[in-house]
Amino acid sequence: MKSPEKISKFLSISILSLLLVFGYNNLSNIQLENPSLATPSTQLTVSAAASLRSVMEEIQPLYQQKHPETEIIYNFASSGSLQRQIEHGAPVDIFISAATDKMDALDKQGLLLTETCRDLLKNQMVLVIPASNKKNNFKLGNFDDLTTKEITTIALGEPKSVPAGKYAQEVLTSFKIADKVNSKAVYGKDVRQVLNYVATANVDAGIVYRTDAQVSDNVQIVATAPENTHSPVIYPIAVIKDSDNPEAANELIEFLSTPEAQAIFEEYGFVSVISH
Repeated sequence: MKSPEKISKFLSISILSLLLVFGYNNLSNIQLENPSLATPSTQLTVSAAASLRSVMEEIQPLYQQKHPETEIIYNFASSGSLQRQIEHGAPVDIFISAATDKMDALDKQGLLLTETCRDLLKNQMVLVIPASNKKNNFKLGNFDDLTTKEITTIALGEPKSVPAGKYAQEVLTSFKIADKVNSKAVYGKDVRQVLNYVATANVDAGIVYRTDAQVSDNVQIVATAPENTHSPVIYPIAVIKDSDNPEAANELIEFLSTPEAQAIFEEYGFVSVISH
């Protein structure tokens, strides 16, 4: 005959087992009824131009709510740096460049799923100064003013690796002031670093994308570069050929092309190039 202590222990274990089973079943039901609680089974690495950071981070939870099985990991840097990473075999599923030449270079090397490549967005180049700018009471009014003695430092992206820097050089060349301005240049590794130089008043002015200027309260836009002064600022997107999840990657590209996603891009100052 079992002792009262053993009977009590047996009952406790039995009750605990029932509770665990009941709890597990309830958890399973919750996951089925709420797909957003499901554990992601697919991981996508998206290498995107630094100028896309803010908008892509806002889009991420919206997409994952619709596709809980997919986890998105971002890698933001200058388009040139991302291009070199992909060329050296970095595990990337999707590339979003801030310039078509970076994407074209990968395409020529056979590193893209060509059928997935498309133009996604368009941007503008603007001249910015620190919001608290009070230097010698000098008011910078246009690109030509960059040559004046009052302006001693100008933040620009590194032209060879940063598309924003390449576009800026085209603007300066168009205004015929490149030689005078480049002697004052402080170069950034990507457009967000250029923006930061201006926002922290470490330089007198800078040339960035309109979308970057709009996300900072610490800079003010002085002038917008006319479109005929630089190459079109187009953002192409494509799936990388060695992607482990090409179908899921293409699904994300399709989502970024929808009116819903494009509306968010436009809120950040981008211009849609996709017709629906």
